[in-house]
Amino acid sequence: MNIKRAKQEIKDAIEAYLIKDAYGEYCIPSIRQRPILLMGPPGIGKTQIMEQIARECEINLVSYTITHHTRQSAVGLPFIREKEYGGKSHSVTEYTMSEIISSVYDRMEETKIKEGILFIDEINCVSETLAPTMLQFLQCKTFGNQSVPKGWIIVAAGNPPEYNKSVREFDVVTLDRIRRIDVEEDFGVWKEYAYSAGIHPAVISYLDIHKDNFYRMETSVDGRMFATARGWEDLSQFLYAYEKLGKRADREVVGQYIQHGKAARDFANYLELFEKYRTDYRIEEVLAGRFEKFAVDKLKLASFDEKFSVVGLLVGHLGTRFYAYYEMDLYVTTLYEKLKGWKREMGEGTSPSASLALLLDREQADYERKENAGQFTAPARHAAVKTIGFLKARLKEAEAGEREGLVPEEIFTGAAGYFGQESAKRENMVLETGGALQNAFDFLELAFGDSQEMVIFITELNTNPYSIQFISENGCDSYYKYNKKLLFEEEQRNILKELDDIENDL
Repeated sequence: MNIKRAKQEIKDAIEAYLIKDAYGEYCIPSIRQRPILLMGPPGIGKTQIMEQIARECEINLVSYTITHHTRQSAVGLPFIREKEYGGKSHSVTEYTMSEIISSVYDRMEETKIKEGILFIDEINCVSETLAPTMLQFLQCKTFGNQSVPKGWIIVAAGNPPEYNKSVREFDVVTLDRIRRIDVEEDFGVWKEYAYSAGIHPAVISYLDIHKDNFYRMETSVDGRMFATARGWEDLSQFLYAYEKLGKRADREVVGQYIQHGKAARDFANYLELFEKYRTDYRIEEVLAGRFEKFAVDKLKLASFDEKFSVVGLLVGHLGTRFYAYYEMDLYVTTLYEKLKGWKREMGEGTSPSASLALLLDREQADYERKENAGQFTAPARHAAVKTIGFLKARLKEAEAGEREGLVPEEIFTGAAGYFGQESAKRENMVLETGGALQNAFDFLELAFGDSQEMVIFITELNTNPYSIQFISENGCDSYYKYNKKLLFEEEQRNILKELDDIENDL
C-alpha cells in the first residue's frame, strides 16, 4: 500500500488501542495491542508519518533509531542486588532502566500527556547481540525487565533486505505477534504532501514530467545509485536557502542529494531552464497583471515541457501566497478567540493587566507543552508565536494604561484597534492573492484557452490544500468555470469507460 493508506491504518489502530471502556480500562488489553511493523524502502516518509500521527492524535512520540544502540543502552546495565530466598541470602543480577524506557517517562513528565507512540526505526538491522532483545521487545513489550508503560503503542519500521545487507529476518513466533504493513513509493500521494509541505515548485513540476525519477534504486559498475523522496525534499529546502543567498545549485550540488547520476544531471538541466523561464516570462509581473503580448505569444509556441514549467512556476508562486494567507488567517482567528477570552475575564471583575497576564501565562504554558510533545504544525507554531508576541505587547500597554488611570473599556478598545490592523492585513492578503490568481487565469486563457495546459493548472490547484481552502473561502469565478468543465469531462470519461467495460463483458 502507499504511505497515505499506511498512515491511516496506523492512526486507526492507535485510536482503537487507546479507546477505553466504562471502567477506564483499555478495550483492547495491552497484551493484545499488537506492535505495528512498517516495512518499506528507505526515504519514503515512514518516520515522518509517525510525527503526523502523534500530532493528529494529540499524543506523545518517542523515536529511536535502534542501530545506534548497544545491548546495554537498550536493556540497561546489570547490577547486583542481595535478596533472601528460603531463608538464605543470594546475589541476584538486575538491570537499570533502559535509556529508551526512561525517555518515555521523561516525555510524559515534560508534556503531562500519559499516552504515546514508541517508534523504533531500522528494527531489523540491529547487531547480533541486540537481535534477541528486539524480538523480546516485540513479543513482550519490554526492554530487559522494564515494561513499556500502558497507553504507549509500539510502532517499528524496517527496510526490506534488497535495500540493506544487514537486514535480519523475523521468525514466525515474532511475526505472529505483530501487525505488519508493507508500503511502497507512490508519487501521486507524495505530490499531495509536497504541496502541503511547500516543496520547491521546480522539484514538483520536474517530477510531474519525469515520474520515473521520483524513486529509483539501481546498481551499476559504479555502485549503488538512488533517488528517494527524502532526497528530493531535502534538496528542495536547500534550493530555497540558495535562492535567499542569490546562489544557484549546479549538477554537483544536486548530485549530493539525488545520488543517481542520470536523474541528478537531468534535474540540474531542468533547474537551469526553470530559472530561465522565471525570467523570460516575468512571472511576478504576470501575477501582478502586467504581462505583455510577447510573453503570451512565446508561450503559445513553446514546447510542452516549457509550457508545463511555466504552469509550475505560476502554481509555485501562487502556492507561496496561499500558504502565507493560511498562516495569517490562522493567526488572526486564534488571536480573535484569545481577545474574546480576555474580555470575558475582564467582565468578571479582574483588572485588564491581571486577566491578560493570566491569559498570557496559559498561552505560554500551552505553547511549551505542545512544542515539547511535537504537536505543532509549522503554521500553528508561527500563529502561536505571533499571538504570544501580540499579547505581550498589549500587556505592557494595559499596565501603562492602568497607571495613567484608563478604565478597562478604554484599554480593551486600544487592543481591539491593534487587532483591527492585523485583520486588515489579512483582508489585503485576500485581495492581493485573489488578484494574482485571477491574473494567472487571464494569462493562461490568452495563451492556452481551455486546452490541456489549463486542465493541468486546475488540477495542480486542486492538489494543493492551501489553494483549495483559499478558493473555497474567497472564491474565484475563473476557477469555478474551468473546474466545472474539468469535472464534467472526467464524468464523461468515466461513463465511456463503464460502457466499454460493459461491451467487453458482453
